[in-house]
Amino acid sequence: MTPLHNRVNKEILKQRLADEPFNRTTLSFYRYVIIDQPQVFRDELYAQLDELNCFGRIYVAREGINAQMSVPTENLKAFLELLEKDVYLKNMPIKYAVEDDGKSFYKLIVRLKNRILADGLDDNAYDVTHVGKHLTALEFHELAAKEETLVIDMRNRYESEIGHFENAVCPEADTFREEIQMVTEEFKDQKDRKILLYCTGGIRCEKASAYFKHLGFRDVNQLHGGVIEYAQQIKKAGLQSRYIGKNFVFDNRMCESIDHRVVGKCHQCGSPADTHVNCANDACHLLFIQCAVCAEKNNHCCSVECQEFIQLPEETQRFLRKEKVFNGTINGYKGLRERLSAI
Repeated sequence: MTPLHNRVNKEILKQRLADEPFNRTTLSFYRYVIIDQPQVFRDELYAQLDELNCFGRIYVAREGINAQMSVPTENLKAFLELLEKDVYLKNMPIKYAVEDDGKSFYKLIVRLKNRILADGLDDNAYDVTHVGKHLTALEFHELAAKEETLVIDMRNRYESEIGHFENAVCPEADTFREEIQMVTEEFKDQKDRKILLYCTGGIRCEKASAYFKHLGFRDVNQLHGGVIEYAQQIKKAGLQSRYIGKNFVFDNRMCESIDHRVVGKCHQCGSPADTHVNCANDACHLLFIQCAVCAEKNNHCCSVECQEFIQLPEETQRFLRKEKVFNGTINGYKGLRERLSAI
């Protein structure tokens, strides 16, 4: 029987990925659909995808499925046929990566969740199926150029800071839950304006547009397929992209360039940069933008405290991790020197 969870060390898995002699295709999809037996569906799906040597991160809930995946290109046809045979996945719209080196994932995760998107909203309080108008990439492209149109980025701050649509409203929110409340409150007196929502692949706009309409916004529109589909279609049409910079993606690639412009800034020195990294201190792991100069200067860390921490003996690091001394901000560790003196 096929194991329903991966238990191989990640370093071994990464090496296996690097040694693969074939190409992979990165893709994503989602669908809101009531799944009668989520656990059974999850287990069967894992076994089928594992058989095709698929990698990725997939969330399954009673309300549907949300997937980001890496499929061996030679197995892509079989993968699509698998989707077509499933009552829940048939006719699934697929978004393919704009830039794809085949190294987006190194293992398969299929996780059962309460929801496929954490938004903090009460689904019973409004009709989640009463969504905004789906716009094609070309329709969105044309409307986004109009001065009277309100374009809103429904992604998090760390996503929009490296790329966004021209003249878009990009809220300073760290989570979708925060953002949807921020934007509906900020524009509550502009409910007659034409609103254009966009996100990475479209899933967040499905929930957001329904909530906007529930609150009385009258002309709510959303970019069908998100930035990923927009980039593909605009390129095919030979048009100048209105999206500038990179598109943040939730896999090992971290981002993919849409128009090769750099709109972000290094969080440490302020110079132009758009490469997200995680702090080299695994106890911190803060996601931030760091240029090559600062990476070398700061030993790939986000702060002096983290630089000091990774130089400590491993036993000391383990002790401090148990104490949870990291405060979750770029300021690093609170009272690090004082704690060290007490060891």
